[in-house]
Amino acid sequence: MPFVEQGLVVRHNQVSRDMWELEFIAPAIAPEALPGQFVHIRSALGINPLLRRPLSLYDVDKKLGSITLLYKIVGTGTNLLTRIKTKEYVDVMGPLGKGFSLPPKGKRVVLIGGGVGIAPLVYLARVLSDRGYQVKVLHGVESRRQLVAFDKMRQIGVDFMPSTMDGSAGFKGLVTELLQKKINPSEVDYIYTCGPEIMMAAVADYARERAIEGELSMEEYMACGVGACLGCARKLKTDDESYVKICKDGPVFPLGAVELLG
Repeated sequence: MPFVEQGLVVRHNQVSRDMWELEFIAPAIAPEALPGQFVHIRSALGINPLLRRPLSLYDVDKKLGSITLLYKIVGTGTNLLTRIKTKEYVDVMGPLGKGFSLPPKGKRVVLIGGGVGIAPLVYLARVLSDRGYQVKVLHGVESRRQLVAFDKMRQIGVDFMPSTMDGSAGFKGLVTELLQKKINPSEVDYIYTCGPEIMMAAVADYARERAIEGELSMEEYMACGVGACLGCARKLKTDDESYVKICKDGPVFPLGAVELLG
């Protein structure tokens, strides 16, 4: 059941040229929040813009009752969101959507994020690590300045493997090339991924060719967040007559269930 509450902002920092971390106290939402779910947040103190913005759960501290979001400035709404200051309040609804499922205990998992697609994978990495899974995290970005999740991953204690297009940190090249060249598929039982669809399509192909199960998280504009407006309706396969609502039926789907836009 989603809640609507006024979250007290305790931290709001710019972490790269166009990315920010926002942490707020949400005592109703945080205890119910699962990896892969999202919240719908108003991007300004007033009602303009009217529509909320969907943002993945980047991290959750259930003891403190806090939620952290990682977002990238892509338009008016996220630009306005940067103006909210510490000790102010954000109007937030959640938790929303279907989150990640967990494989059987003891499985070896690989998380693959592209750009800001790392956001839902951080909270997932924390939960998996706490429950004793063997976790590797691959994060692909343009340059080392965009490796905003590095400190969190180090604090969680997972094996973090970055790739940068300019070679300024880690593997030089695409994160999918890092997956192909540096990960032994015989040591992978389950894959999670989030990021550009062309990247997730390559990950899904990699998994299918090696009979590895997994899940992906879709990024989509969601006007209502609860499946009422049909703004995020999409066919999973082009030859399938039925549609799903990304906000309600997802944003998490099995690898191979979605025909991705490459």
